[in-house]
Amino acid sequence: MKAVQFGAGNIGRGFIGLLLSRSGFAVSFVDVNENLVNLLNARKQYEVILANAASDAATVRQVAAINGNDIDQVTRAVAEADLVTTAVGLPVLKAIAAGIASGIELRLQSSIPAPLHIIACENAIGGSTQLKAHVYSHLSAEYQQLADRFIRFPDAAVDRIVPLQHHDDPLMVTVEPFHEWVVDGSSLLEGFPVIEGMHLVSHLEPYIERKLFTVNTGHCCAAYHGYLRGYATIQQAMKDEAVQSEVRNTLQETGAMLIRKYGFDEQEHMDYISSIMARFINPYLMDEVVRVGRSPVRKLSPDDRLIRPALAAHALGLEVAHLARAAAAALRFNYKEDPEAVQLQESLARYGLHPTITTYTGIPETHFVHQEIARHYEALN
Repeated sequence: MKAVQFGAGNIGRGFIGLLLSRSGFAVSFVDVNENLVNLLNARKQYEVILANAASDAATVRQVAAINGNDIDQVTRAVAEADLVTTAVGLPVLKAIAAGIASGIELRLQSSIPAPLHIIACENAIGGSTQLKAHVYSHLSAEYQQLADRFIRFPDAAVDRIVPLQHHDDPLMVTVEPFHEWVVDGSSLLEGFPVIEGMHLVSHLEPYIERKLFTVNTGHCCAAYHGYLRGYATIQQAMKDEAVQSEVRNTLQETGAMLIRKYGFDEQEHMDYISSIMARFINPYLMDEVVRVGRSPVRKLSPDDRLIRPALAAHALGLEVAHLARAAAAALRFNYKEDPEAVQLQESLARYGLHPTITTYTGIPETHFVHQEIARHYEALN
């Protein structure tokens, strides 16, 4: 079986590529990093190290790589693939769509095209659905109709902490032991292969929101509060009882919303929160605060990990004080090497607090959550 994985970065190699290889796929990575592409083609393998006491290692073999700028090669790879996956970051999905569309066209020219599943493994709600829209914008109406018969874009939720790497070997990647890959099984075509570590569900949204509003919300909460207290890593920040308290209270707010909205068992969800916090504390990971906190504009957007759960909780009549405080801490993330952080600080300096909150969160000044964010922002000064 052949898999095409767009993105040969740490998530692509240390999570998706690893599981696909274990499931019997020959994996071809597509990336624009020429150094990574050349190394993967030269070695045909790489090492994945688990961040645990034993530093358990696994060798991923039978891999190759394609330069993402070589559209002809990308087209042929997609046309011949049994599975296509991505781990490129949500903004990059639009950039890879043309190559995928070209491969789909070539594939559909067969008399009886083989079914194909394309799964976007991104930190986003509806990542594959968004990718489909980008891909279909490059297809004619005729090819779109044909693709609807043979191509599926099942949405997915993925979870594995992969910190910044500092290895002499640029292909080696360190990952945490925990991983979760949940895919919408209701949209799969017959014959979808069994993939190690993939969990198929009939209703994906509860799992996506549980992951995003626990793992991602808690992670950035630890980053922003840790940054304000001068910590370099998440692990250092989480040793501070004040930061731990902020994270725990924030996740109790998102948890109350998720339990109310989806009917999760309360004790099971509290146990889930505890397990997530234990992952943040993992002493074998060194996850930099500025890495986790980067891109605060995206993290403060209306559909992301801070604002969406805060608005949903408030709509249900639930507390949002700590979610608002985390959003306020994000506004005070003034890391000068992050363009989005610089953008936020320039907006605050030029337009003031309330217009900036409205611009980046979409929440009008009269809204309670807006006022809570502003109140906490001033208190964090």
